[in-house]
Amino acid sequence: MYAVVKTGGKQYKVSEGDVIFVEKLEANEGDTITLNDVLACSKDGELKLGTPVVEGASVQAKVLKQGRAKKIIVFKYKAKKDYRRKQGHRQAFTKLIVEKINA
Repeated sequence: MYAVVKTGGKQYKVSEGDVIFVEKLEANEGDTITLNDVLACSKDGELKLGTPVVEGASVQAKVLKQGRAKKIIVFKYKAKKDYRRKQGHRQAFTKLIVEKINA
């Protein structure tokens, strides 16, 4: 059994027990959250597609960690114009473990 959920502007294919990294959610570590935007779910080989979401379907997940990814460098440069801009960025994330798929 698997489901396709949408959170943070991205889509994730998840099964029970999967660990996923999503865009930061407002929840504390150890909290259980419910993802209601289920776009598709499959059970026993039968696929249900939503228009745009599957009615009554949800995914329960537990927050394992709130964190930030490794630093990336954003460097802008224009040749022969003495233009250089260096900036760093660390994207915030939430680490989830999928506990149950309700479909």
